[in-house]
Amino acid sequence: MTDTPPTPHDATARPAPGASTHSAAPAAPDPAETPESGPAASPSRPPAARRPLRQLLAASVGNAVEWYDWYAYTFLAAYIANQVFPRSAGNSLVPLLSAFAVFAVGFFMRPVGGLLMGALADRRGRRAALTATILLMGGSSLLVGLTPTYAAAGVLAPVVLVIARLLQGLSVGGEFAASTTFLVESAGPGRRGLFSSFQYVSTSAGQLAASGIAALLVGQLGEDRMNGWGWRVPFLLGAVFSLAGFWIRRGAEETRSAAQREAPRPGLFDALRHHPRASLLIGGITAGGTLAYYTWTSYLPTYAELNTGIDKADALLAGTLSLAFFALLQPVGGLLSDRFGRKPSLLFFGIGFTVLGVPLLRSLDGSFLSLLLVQCAGMVLLTGFTSISAAVNAEMFPARVRAAGIGFPYSLTVALFGGTAPYVGTLFKEWDVPGAFPWYVAALCLVSSVVYLRLPETAHRDLDR
Repeated sequence: MTDTPPTPHDATARPAPGASTHSAAPAAPDPAETPESGPAASPSRPPAARRPLRQLLAASVGNAVEWYDWYAYTFLAAYIANQVFPRSAGNSLVPLLSAFAVFAVGFFMRPVGGLLMGALADRRGRRAALTATILLMGGSSLLVGLTPTYAAAGVLAPVVLVIARLLQGLSVGGEFAASTTFLVESAGPGRRGLFSSFQYVSTSAGQLAASGIAALLVGQLGEDRMNGWGWRVPFLLGAVFSLAGFWIRRGAEETRSAAQREAPRPGLFDALRHHPRASLLIGGITAGGTLAYYTWTSYLPTYAELNTGIDKADALLAGTLSLAFFALLQPVGGLLSDRFGRKPSLLFFGIGFTVLGVPLLRSLDGSFLSLLLVQCAGMVLLTGFTSISAAVNAEMFPARVRAAGIGFPYSLTVALFGGTAPYVGTLFKEWDVPGAFPWYVAALCLVSSVVYLRLPETAHRDLDR
């Protein structure tokens, strides 16, 4: 970076000889203090470093709300399919495939959101982007909750659902770009991995809330009322939660330095144009991780239902318990990476899933215990990726283009491999080759493991501010 930071104000300086000490003109406003950024920081450290717990709360609560809204769709896909999509006389899987296709469609708006909201974060501030994404998610969640049924509105019903899901994808893509950057820039020395882990602590909390509320509703309302109106409740709650998250985020401190705020604003594609290697590396780092993540945390209950016949309520309960376990693991993984480096953690994940992914999925036998154990075992391996994903991504780019640099390649890779995981798994079942899906997961994790072997170690480097 070539930007020169402004000279700090000397609050203790004495007046020059001969200057009056009785009446002084008001001091000029600090250029680093703006409505969007809050009070200026000490020149020796970013503003966020002074109040790390507040920063973690602002990022984590808002992120949890975002991902609650996003994942509620996954856990309720079977009920949405029954109400929003027409049934095929010859195949009962068609509505479910349609619901998962809409799930995947939302992912393809995530690169757009990552690029646009990432650029907003780089040009106007991380906090501005974070408040925009949570309002967008609240509105789209409300739209899902109000989607009409196919019986009532015909083809308009899936059209409304697709629009809502596209808006959710735009929001989530921007959320990852902004919150990843915000969290890592808020960390003190030697704590970037720990702060990074809260990306998935909060993601898991949101997912856990979605899974828990879905399981509670299924258990209390039963199939008839869930199909009638119960599936709408989590989305309407999500709209309310988003307003609470917006209020909390308004108190966050901006993490861009004064030099960054005064520098020329980056262009929309500057990160891709000037850092193509880093962009490609983000894709390679993320491919195996996102497929394993969405398989284990979102699709596995449905995969178990389709392939082993496990009861739906038991599958949701196993998913809820394993997510709680997963959230507890994240700070441990982040701290270990701060001490021992990012590469050992990534290789633990990549090689672990390459070798054990197929045996774990094949060991499902239709019982609650087998699903719970398989999910928890996968969560341990997955922590090697998820706990440090935000730190690894942020350490690839300079501050000027960090949010957009992360947002676009990461979200594009997630759309290609993570967002399609439920659809591909269900499609393999439709083609009567369900055993191919575990090999697909293992193969992509092997590809990412090769990328991890060639990565430079960034854990102990200074972060560009």
